[in-house]
Amino acid sequence: MLCIFPSIKQRVCFRLHALQERVWRWIKPLTTSLVPGTFRKTDRVLLVFLARMVRTWKQALFIVQPETLLRWHRELFRVFWKHKSKARSSKPRLSHETIGLIREMAANNRLWGAERIRGELLKLDIRVSKRSIQKYMKQIRPKRAPGQSWKTFLRNHAAETWACDFLQVTDLFFRSLYAFFIIELKSRKIIHVNVTRSPTDPWVAQQLREATPYGQTPKYLIRDNDRKFGQHFAQVAATSGIKVLRTPYRTPRANAVCERFLGSVRRECLDHFLILQEKHLHRLLKTYVVYYNQARPHQGIRQRIPDPPTLSAPPPHQPNQVISIPVLGGLHHNYQRAA
Repeated sequence: MLCIFPSIKQRVCFRLHALQERVWRWIKPLTTSLVPGTFRKTDRVLLVFLARMVRTWKQALFIVQPETLLRWHRELFRVFWKHKSKARSSKPRLSHETIGLIREMAANNRLWGAERIRGELLKLDIRVSKRSIQKYMKQIRPKRAPGQSWKTFLRNHAAETWACDFLQVTDLFFRSLYAFFIIELKSRKIIHVNVTRSPTDPWVAQQLREATPYGQTPKYLIRDNDRKFGQHFAQVAATSGIKVLRTPYRTPRANAVCERFLGSVRRECLDHFLILQEKHLHRLLKTYVVYYNQARPHQGIRQRIPDPPTLSAPPPHQPNQVISIPVLGGLHHNYQRAA
């Protein structure tokens, strides 16, 4: 009996070892994959048992899924078509003049898209595809919110917009004087000027009446938050159909045109005189305003004059002589051709 048990034990261990080796070969073959015909009965029983335990065993048999194969095909086709449609030469098919024109249109017209630019090019008998226009638009036009800029908005409404502000001046005896100006934004023309020592609300309202005779009123009027603009001023503006636009606090750039004019008045006129009294200041400002409106070129309107006077043409067959007219006692000069 003692000899029988060791032999049975050895046979059981041998069988278990053989089964373990077969399972190992089935899970990870050494050389070749399994062939269904080589399975024995014990292997099949083991496979059935494992199939019941693991429900997703069918998916594990496939290394590549159908969706993966289709995705690879789409990516390869994209690479193939990109290589096929690539230009053979590095030179652009469009001329440099056409590319420059596309970039200029894209930079100067923010509301235009590629199709709109293509239509403008067709008017000039230039045929360019929409994709090519979009390619060069991305290089010149940065990403920004849709719509027009403040510069374009103010330029479109400048003809209907006036601006007003006060300029404080100190006379010879250190007393304060206040000059009130109204300027048109588009032409830079000074509409009205007056001087006072006590700028009250009724006085400011009267200046607005004098600046808008016979219904010659703007659509908008820009002003700051000074307390001199009171209820009388607002009532006159509302009666005249003027919409008053108040600038935000501590933002002089919101009324930049008027602020720039006040700086010009100081640098070109008031810094060179000792103001004696109210009438003296009023006379100086009247003279400067006439020179400013009718003789002084302005950078903001491309070196043009806001309100140029009508000059008679010189007689024929005579030398066109240039004469100099002193302004403000020779502080400035107005150059004209002699009639």
